[in-house]
Amino acid sequence: MKIEGSSALVTGGGSGLGEATARLLASRGAVVHIFDRNKEAAEKVAAEIGGVALAGDVASEDDASSALDVAVKAGDGLRILVNCAGIATAGRILGREGPLPLAEFEKAIRVNLIGTFNMMRLGAERMAQAPEREDKARGVIINTASVAAFEGQIGQAAYSASKGGIVSLGLPAAREFSRFGIRVNTIAPGLFFTPLLKALPQEAQDSLAVAIPYPARLGDPAEFAETVRFLVENSYVNGEVIRLDGALRMQPK
Repeated sequence: MKIEGSSALVTGGGSGLGEATARLLASRGAVVHIFDRNKEAAEKVAAEIGGVALAGDVASEDDASSALDVAVKAGDGLRILVNCAGIATAGRILGREGPLPLAEFEKAIRVNLIGTFNMMRLGAERMAQAPEREDKARGVIINTASVAAFEGQIGQAAYSASKGGIVSLGLPAAREFSRFGIRVNTIAPGLFFTPLLKALPQEAQDSLAVAIPYPARLGDPAEFAETVRFLVENSYVNGEVIRLDGALRMQPK
């Protein structure tokens, strides 16, 4: 899928991995729509890259539809959807204060898993109506999971379940969407230098980096964005999950 001239929508594009992705796609000539709950963050990034800021909740059908309808009108229709929006939750299933509140588990599932599915289903609906490009292609969807989908740590049950669901969505969606010329791939990042980790003391950041075999450092969001570029442009990668983690395998805690 050619990036230049394509209409792209990036959820969670106001910061972190989503912001890096939005910046890279814009630098390659895409018309980038930044969909984020933080309106101010989305507007800031959009102003800097010449993109379009859209505020809303990825798990809301109305918000998602409104954002996608804007993206469809750019270029020759929506061609690229990158789902980066998500929340990191922590809590033991059975902690000192009792069982994990069901509302906390539901929130992680709603934002991370249902939000991704919501954007994917509504985005695919619009992509399927776009004119075919080369090789009968109409679009590409890239979802963001986590290495926690495979090696969830103690306290990550809700987060791991939500990200594991995203991993499992990929292949059946790719198989189903093949008749429309829409590819679906998933990136499972490890420890990246995002705003969440930037807030940690340097000592804590260094201790996390030590667990990564090579390179022994936190990932750069630009490296995530470069993986998105590869998945957009390489038309033979479909239904795949790519771990982006420096060979990290998370320990129980």
